[in-house]
Amino acid sequence: MKIMPTIDSLMTATVVSVEMDDSLQVVKHIFENTNFHHLLVVSDDKLIGIISDRDLLKAISPHIDTPSETSRDSATMNKRAHQIMSRNPTTLHSDATIQDAISLFNSHTISCIPIIDKSQNPVGIVSWRDILKAVEEK
Repeated sequence: MKIMPTIDSLMTATVVSVEMDDSLQVVKHIFENTNFHHLLVVSDDKLIGIISDRDLLKAISPHIDTPSETSRDSATMNKRAHQIMSRNPTTLHSDATIQDAISLFNSHTISCIPIIDKSQNPVGIVSWRDILKAVEEK
């Protein structure tokens, strides 16, 4: 019998999170200064949502940081994380298998899965790229 490795063996344990009321300026700054494509939104250390870099790009003016930026464009940066986050994200616990993650990726249109503990605290994140790397290494 082949034992399937658990998701904690390939998840990224460095979790970057924001609070619900953090501005999109804060979110943008984090995306620009890290190599992450998803930020977890937490309240009282519990996972409540997720923001992708694509969510941010859809929410802000395309004229931000360009010569044609207006005050109306820059006002989009004052929106809050909770206004653009995806609520109730699909999650797994760290003892889930890689097959569990593959099943979720195949049944939902998501590009990452937050990994939570029994108290709903985020402990990691796994992307479909992490799964592909693990498959390639086998």
